[in-house]
This record gives sequence, structure tokens and C-alpha cells, in this order.
Amino acid sequence: MSAPAIPNLLSLRGGLGRAGGGRGRRGGGPPSASASASATAQHDATIQGTDDDAAISRLSAVEIGYLGDPFARLFVPGPVVRRLPIINRGTYTRTTAIDLLVDRFLAQTAGTTADDAGQEPTRQIVSLGAGTDTRALRLFSELSSSSSSSTTPIPKHRNIAYHEIDFPAICTRKLQTVRASLQLRSILSDPVPAAPASPPTSTSTTSPSTQEDGSSSPNPNPYPYSPSSSWHSRAAYPTSNNQLWCHALDLRALAHSSSTPTSPSKITLPGLSPTLPTLLISECCLCYLSPADARAVLAYFSSHISPPETPLGLVLYEPVRPDDAFGRMMVSNLAARRIRMPTLDVYRSPQDQERRLLGDFAHARQMTVDAIWDAEGWVPEEEKERVERLEGGLDELEEWKLLAGHYIVAWGWRGVGVDLDMGV
Repeated sequence: MSAPAIPNLLSLRGGLGRAGGGRGRRGGGPPSASASASATAQHDATIQGTDDDAAISRLSAVEIGYLGDPFARLFVPGPVVRRLPIINRGTYTRTTAIDLLVDRFLAQTAGTTADDAGQEPTRQIVSLGAGTDTRALRLFSELSSSSSSSTTPIPKHRNIAYHEIDFPAICTRKLQTVRASLQLRSILSDPVPAAPASPPTSTSTTSPSTQEDGSSSPNPNPYPYSPSSSWHSRAAYPTSNNQLWCHALDLRALAHSSSTPTSPSKITLPGLSPTLPTLLISECCLCYLSPADARAVLAYFSSHISPPETPLGLVLYEPVRPDDAFGRMMVSNLAARRIRMPTLDVYRSPQDQERRLLGDFAHARQMTVDAIWDAEGWVPEEEKERVERLEGGLDELEEWKLLAGHYIVAWGWRGVGVDLDMGV
């Protein structure tokens, strides 16, 4: 397939609005501090803006019938843009795969602890760079099959603390959507400020912080953490005990906090318990960080969730294989939008991604998106036939294999009572 026929892979990405590393230097010498800060801010704004791409791709798949998501339309104010069939299938396949892993984790941690009321345990899901992702809303609104014979709704999922982390601007925009939508207010309580569990830190590298001896030094954590833009809400079904926390936080602040655990910049997220089963989700998020920052973010959670027997998992969705002809075009398409994925330079192959997770988890697996579509246990044959009929099947099977073979779902886990093997 010629290079011009390769679709822009940006539209396959999901759950965006991420923190990212700065762009490479331009010109013959090092940039000034102000120029470097400006370039980083511009890059961050570009990454935040790609959240619209994710929302549009999700809505395209929903409108055509690939996915069921009653909330997708709320995050796309403009007209529906119909994506190519291979993009829609990619959105469907990785969404289905991640949903299956989330459901498996929730099912396997349903009896590991008990809360004070003697109910089933509280489990935590942490979505890194959540953007306008609707997974929490779908989980909170899904009803049990027994609801059909009951006079009151019976939620399928209970006792979930769902944490979303993203830039302050993204969190504020999501808050505004929740408050303005009667549909969302029917499943969520009125959002309230999330009181910080640790003191807020300055966001400027030049603003001094006062030491115990009265002297000043540069603030140790320069990245944004905005408790005033963070918020918290409860699911409307009173028997569900589900909660949504939205943390207005640049992930690089967590990375810095992880690398300097004894400093005043140590961040503790409100509502996040260190002793409960926890599942992390990163849909094309950590890939925007430097490899060191990405490792530090995972280290923050792997060290925070303790003891080691406490279940902890991670589901990761990222591109791979940047070195072949298609991969080089993929990187070129990203560069055309002034977007870099620094971890792609380090974790180049699916096997690299699997080895990467073994640094923080006892077990790790990975599959490319095309392999997930083909494998048993992910998409049932009857469901594949339904999807095939939506747009008359795929005419560009070679393109699908090529595109989907450059994106993977990787997952790792540790702790007692959890097995996310999925037969891989």
C-alpha cells in the first residue's frame, strides 16, 4: 500500500488529553527558558486538543452501531464525522478488549475485602489522561439483569471509586458538561470540590518555596496540580456506592512526586486508598510522557498501593512498530500535528511493552488489535458477524491488518486473587 493511502492514525487514538514531553530543539543552540516553556505549553495544548479526535471517533462508532454508549454524543458538540470502516473497527475492538479486562478485574476483586458496612468491597479504577472518556458513566449506569423483574433499578456494578486524572482545563470542561446535562445529572449527584488530601504545590519553576530555615529555593514540582479544579460526585443509584473523582493534575507532577518521595511536593490524591484493589487504565496516555516520567507514574501507583498482595493491574493501549514503512508513516502523521510519543522510541515492539510491565507487575500479556479481533475469547463469532454487517464488511483487509497490527493492548497484574491471563 502506498504512503498516501495510509490513513491518518491519529483518529484511532482514544481517551486523550494527556500530559506529554516537550518537542525537540530547533535551531542551532539551546532555547531560552521562556522559549522552552512556551514550546512545552504549546505541545501540551496540542495534546489536550486531540481529545476531540477521540470523542469524534467514539461517536462515529456509536452512531453506526458498533458500540452502545448513550453518553458519547454529549462530548461532541458539532456534527458527527463518520470515520473510515477500519477506524471504526479499531475503536470497537480496543474498547471491547479494555471493557473485558475491566469487567474481569472487577469480578475477581469482588470478594477480596469488605467495607465498614459489610457490603462487597470498594474497588478503584484510575484512568490516566481520561479526557472525555465515558467508561465511568457506562459502568455507573449499567443495570443488573435482575432489574427487569424489580420495581427499582439494580445497578450491575457496585462500590467502585473511579478516578480520572487529566489537565485542569480538561477536568473543568468535563465538569461543565456534567452540570449542563440532565442526562448526566440523572446518574451523578451534583459535583462538589474534591478537597486535597495533600497540600497543593506551586506550578512555577521560578516561584520560590520557603524552607524550614527561612531560605528560599526553587519549587521542586513545576507541573500543574489544581485542587480547585478537581471535583467529586456520587452515582445517583443510592445502593451502588459508586463514586467519580476527577483530579485536575498534570501526570508529570505525579512522576516528580514519585521520584522525590520525601519532598514537600509529594502528592496524595483525595479519595484514593492505598489498600484497595486498583486497576490503572492508560489509553494512549503514558506514551506522551518521557520514558522516565512514564516509569515514574507507574512507580507512584505500584509503591502507593500496598501491601504487595493488594491487587493492582494496568491496561495499556499504545502504538508499536515505528520502524517499518507503515510505522514511519505513523510517526510522520503524528509529527505533522506536532505530536511526539517519546516512549515509542523505547518500547518499539509488542514484546518490549510486555517486558516493560514486568518491572511493576508479576504478570504481563500483550496482543495487537488485529490479533484480538481474530482470537477466541474476545469478540464472539456472532458479534463479529453483526459488526461485519454494519458497513458491508471491510474491503481493505490488508489495510486493517496493517493498521491494527501497529497498536496493542498490553496488561499487567499482581496481587492475591487476580488473574487477567485471558488465555493468551
